[in-house]
Amino acid sequence: MVAADGLDLVVENGEYLCLLGPTGAGKTTALRIIAGLTAPDSGQVLLDSRNVTRLEPEKRNAVLLSQSYSLFPTMTVAQNIMFGPEIRGVPEEDRKRTLIELLDLVRLTKRADAYPRELSGGMQQRNALARALATNPDVLLLDEPLRALDARLRIDLRYELRSMAKALGLTVIHVTHDQDEALVMADRIAVIRDGRIVQVGTPREVFDNPASPFVANFVGQSNFFTGTVLCSGHGRTTTVNDEEGRIVFARPSTLPVDSRVVVAIKVGSTRVVKKSDAFLTGTVERTLFEGRIVHLDVDVPGLGRYSVKLPASRKDQIAVGDEVGLNWNVQKASVFAYPDGGLEKELRVD
Repeated sequence: MVAADGLDLVVENGEYLCLLGPTGAGKTTALRIIAGLTAPDSGQVLLDSRNVTRLEPEKRNAVLLSQSYSLFPTMTVAQNIMFGPEIRGVPEEDRKRTLIELLDLVRLTKRADAYPRELSGGMQQRNALARALATNPDVLLLDEPLRALDARLRIDLRYELRSMAKALGLTVIHVTHDQDEALVMADRIAVIRDGRIVQVGTPREVFDNPASPFVANFVGQSNFFTGTVLCSGHGRTTTVNDEEGRIVFARPSTLPVDSRVVVAIKVGSTRVVKKSDAFLTGTVERTLFEGRIVHLDVDVPGLGRYSVKLPASRKDQIAVGDEVGLNWNVQKASVFAYPDGGLEKELRVD
């Protein structure tokens, strides 16, 4: 099995890039290659145009922070932070100044003498981050750094981590399988699948203009239709005859008439409307209250389950068993050539 297969990625100085993909896509392998912990069979790793492919990890100044944090249990917060500078022979005065600055940065000044077992998960994460920053890295590599935290803390630390990186001018590559995390934190997102980068762009570009059905579904859940193009062209709404003989509409594309295509519509881009305004009609089979939104599963004859998200203010207006009409903003519907291996294989995340 090839973990990283022809992977090609450029990260700009000071950029916060999220490497996003499913489990087993090659995310951690990519970080380990950059850090020097795994040697690639071919290709190069360049840091500021310097070829470091065969250099030892300690000579790269690219620090990898894993999701386990790997704090030394017999060392205090301060001792963990100072481990790297001491090994490198940094003068004592400089070490003290660095320690004060980093403890303040990660808000652990009052816990400097505490041991890892005495810290919460969030404090351990910040201690590990400070230890990584103490080595003054050129590149900070984060491998699922928030994965082990509870939901509320994970959300809070998203903003803290990005703010710290920007304040220090760090270049960061942050590996995650959580699309919400990537959308909130990244300057750019690189979507990886089967060891290859399949799309790179800003969070909005990747979300609104996915490069494939896989990206459309992995970065924001989508509903899909398959059918044949009836009308297309620059500036013209793409009209597709789906497999049940219905007409559905999507944004302009250059895919030729009579070609088989996949239309993808984000779940959040669908509206529940009067039947006279509907592209589709179906029966509500399930409603799920999710706080600010209500998730509907609608059974559309011949199509199956179609997912919709509505504002929570409408939760009492629609019930299981109701027949509803559905439509969407045509400019939000993406069109792709039908995948060679079929749609089911294209959408798989294993």
